[in-house]
Amino acid sequence: MKTIMYCTAAAVPLTALILAVPAGGAPTQPCPDVQVVFARGTMEPPGVGTVGQAFVDALTARAAGRTVDVAPVNYPASLDFATAADGVVDATNRVQSTASVCPTTKIVLGGYSQGAAVAAYITEDAVPAGVTLPMGITGPMPAFVADHVSAVVLFGKPSSGFLQMVYTGAPPITVGSRYVSKTLDLCIADDPICATGGGDNAAHMAYADNGMADQAAQFVMSKLGRPAGQPRVEQAAPR
Repeated sequence: MKTIMYCTAAAVPLTALILAVPAGGAPTQPCPDVQVVFARGTMEPPGVGTVGQAFVDALTARAAGRTVDVAPVNYPASLDFATAADGVVDATNRVQSTASVCPTTKIVLGGYSQGAAVAAYITEDAVPAGVTLPMGITGPMPAFVADHVSAVVLFGKPSSGFLQMVYTGAPPITVGSRYVSKTLDLCIADDPICATGGGDNAAHMAYADNGMADQAAQFVMSKLGRPAGQPRVEQAAPR
């Protein structure tokens, strides 16, 4: 039961996993330098969750001189895994709206556990065969959106084997080709949710405290580049 409690959106209806919806949920003005869109894990209270907060704190500490806005993905994150589709819709809205309304803002997409599934699914290149999208869903996010997403960080994303165990026929979570090079997929070796053969349920709860939040923040900083307006510092040639 504990494994199920902390697993992710494995049982989300396939009709709602990969989609693009009309823009909405833009960040408050003025546009931030960095917009973090993060989906919490199962059974965590509204907000970004424990892992998300550890990551946000680590990123903010490194982002001196930049404004960082945090947008928690709005969805139940409950044991009713079908409602993870709400997170897919909300995360997509936020990412697309930010890309349209704040074109100079660098977007950081992330999630933990169920939230990692939500975050990863919205990067997909195409709708899997056999999936019928519900009314109003147009397909994957437009290609231009990927240019505005600087980094994707996933903590404890469910493995294909775990998905099949809890929901037969679920497609594997495949990060889209436009996002692969800027995605950090973190999995503790003994975590049964993301690691094949993992058997320690407690491992799935360790991402906030084992240094991986700092690792993710460092990865994101490497993808953000220099702040706008900051000149490149050229190293003098040796004499």
